Amino acid sequence: MYSEKELTDQFVKSGSEEAFRALYRLKTPGLYRLALHLCRQDQYLAEEAVQEMWIIGVRKLKDFQWRSTLQTWLTSILINVIRSQQRKHPKQQDDFEKSIQGKENVEIPAVFTAYDLREGISRLPDGYQQVIILHDIEGYTHKEIGEMLNINEGTSKSQLFQARKAVRTYLSEKHIKPHQS
Repeated sequence: MYSEKELTDQFVKSGSEEAFRALYRLKTPGLYRLALHLCRQDQYLAEEAVQEMWIIGVRKLKDFQWRSTLQTWLTSILINVIRSQQRKHPKQQDDFEKSIQGKENVEIPAVFTAYDLREGISRLPDGYQQVIILHDIEGYTHKEIGEMLNINEGTSKSQLFQARKAVRTYLSEKHIKPHQS
C-alpha cells in the first residue's frame, strides 16, 4: 500500500489514474461527510462541492508543498468552494445569533437527539458552524482550523466557544416547556 505522499507524487509525475483513484477513495468519504455538514445536509450541494474541490485540487496538486497534511489542504479547498457556493446562494439568516446574546449559563437538557444537535448546529452562522464541525466533529486542532479558514488560532477558539454556547442555548430552549399555571 502506498502512502498518500507516494500516491500524490505518482499522480503528479505520471498522471497515473490508478494513483488518483486511490487518493480519491482515501480522501473523499471524510471530505464528503464534512461537506454534508457544512452544506446543511444538502446532498446535492455537498456532492457538487466535493467534485469542485477535486477539480481545483488536481489542478493545483503539483504546487502542493506538504507544509500541512494533504487532508488539511484539501479541506481548505473544500471550505473555500462551499463559501463560494454560499455567496452565490445566500441562505436566509434567522435571528438565532441575536437570540443567544447575553445568555451565559444555559443548562443543556439531559436528553436530546442527534437530530436536535444537528439542527442546533445548522442554525449557527457560517463561521461558527465551520469551526464547531471542524473541531468537535472532524477533530482538527485550532491551528489547523486557522490555516484552513485563514483566521487566527484565537479566533477559532473564540468562535468554538460562541458556537457551543449557541448550540447549548438552542438545545435548552427547545426542551424547556412553558410553565402551565
